[in-house]
Amino acid sequence: MKNCLILTGGTLDLDFAGDFCRKNKFDLTIAVDGGLAAAKALGILPDVVVGDLDTADESLVEEFRQYPFIRWDVHPPEKDETDTELALRRAIAGGAGKISILGATGGRFDHMLANVFLLYGCLQKGVEACILDRQNRIFLIEDHYTFHKDQLWGKYVSFLPLLGEIRGITLEGFKYPLQDYDLEAASSRCISNELTEESGTIRFREGIAICVEARE
Repeated sequence: MKNCLILTGGTLDLDFAGDFCRKNKFDLTIAVDGGLAAAKALGILPDVVVGDLDTADESLVEEFRQYPFIRWDVHPPEKDETDTELALRRAIAGGAGKISILGATGGRFDHMLANVFLLYGCLQKGVEACILDRQNRIFLIEDHYTFHKDQLWGKYVSFLPLLGEIRGITLEGFKYPLQDYDLEAASSRCISNELTEESGTIRFREGIAICVEARE
C-alpha cells in the first residue's frame, strides 16, 4: 500500500512542512487546489492535482501544467464535495494505505471541522489517515490503540467523540486513567491527558474517538 501526502489549501507552516516532507518518503503526492502554492514553495512536484482550481493562482496552474507526468483531476466549483474530500477519494483509489494531510487546519473553521470528519471515510476503508500541523496530529481510533511516548507528536493526548458517545473507555498508562467510562459528546473530560509510562493504551466498546496529540 502506498504512503500518500496531501497538500491542501489551508494554513500551512512552510518550515514545519518542509521538515516533515524531508523526513518522510511518499509514493503519491496530491496537491489540492490552493495547495499548489505550498507545493511550489516546498519544491514539490505533485503526482496529481485535484480540485476546482478556484483558489489556485493561474500562473501556478500554467507552470505546473508544463509537467506532462502530473495528472489533473479538475472539477466544477459548484459540487457536492470539498476539494479535500475529492483528494482523499483519489488517494484511496490510487492505492493509498496511509495518508498524511497538511494544510487542513487553520483558515476557515467549517473546512477544518469537515476535514476531521472526512477521516472517518478513511477509517471505514481501513486507511490510516491523519491531519498534521506544527502543534497537532489528529486521527481517529476504533476499539483500541497503543501509544508510545517516543512516538508522540507532543506531550498531550486528548480524546473526543466523533459520533455520539464513546462507551466503556479504559485508559492505562496515562496520568488520568479511566475504567469503563462513557464519554459524552458534550464533555471535555478527556482533554489534555499525558502518558506516565513508556506506553499507554485506550480501549472502548462502542464509538469512534478523535485523538489529538498536541504540543505547545
